[in-house]
Amino acid sequence: MTVNACDQPIRVSFEFFPPADAAMEATLWCSLERLAPLAPRFISVTYGADGSTRERTHSVVTRIQRQSKLTGAPHLTCIGASRAEILDIARAYWDEGVRHLVALRGDPPQGGGAYRPHPDGFAFAADLVAGLRALAPFDISVAAYPETHPEAASAAADLENLKRKIDAGATRAITQFFYDIGVFLRFRDRCASAGIAAPLVPGVLPITRFRTHLWRQHPLLAA
Repeated sequence: MTVNACDQPIRVSFEFFPPADAAMEATLWCSLERLAPLAPRFISVTYGADGSTRERTHSVVTRIQRQSKLTGAPHLTCIGASRAEILDIARAYWDEGVRHLVALRGDPPQGGGAYRPHPDGFAFAADLVAGLRALAPFDISVAAYPETHPEAASAAADLENLKRKIDAGATRAITQFFYDIGVFLRFRDRCASAGIAAPLVPGVLPITRFRTHLWRQHPLLAA
């Protein structure tokens, strides 16, 4: 029997910033309730560039696990913590029943200059993935960049880094958002040629302020 790909359900995930106050938290939970019928594969919760939202991220994800049927997936980064501290956080998540993590190198704090690994930490995302995989059989998502990471020496070097993350034990790669579908399709083909067989999930940025996005792309049309 031939199955039409269009007949298959589209599995999505959603990403949220941890709420900064009670009003934003109420909005977040209202949004989760509205999105729950779509049966997302997971709900990921981001992490501040310098780890500043660590406690809020943890609070949201553990509440998702305890009070809903959704799957929480906290971001973990290499920024601002030693290996022992990061693994302690991951271990606490595992004890809470969290099985999915999004492992990232992370960005340095704004104005902090170029990225510098923590002296006792994981240097890069591939190292973090390997450490998490050794700790417990987490389902691990990592980042991919169809238009190349801005700090990468080249597109080829960026692809090699993605392969290191997959080879270290990542389950899938979620891409940075893009505007040109052709960019993603060409990137997908390059991943296949490089031997990257893990699922590649396209990142989509919903347009919530149409005039703002239109102005950025076509100022005259939005005037």
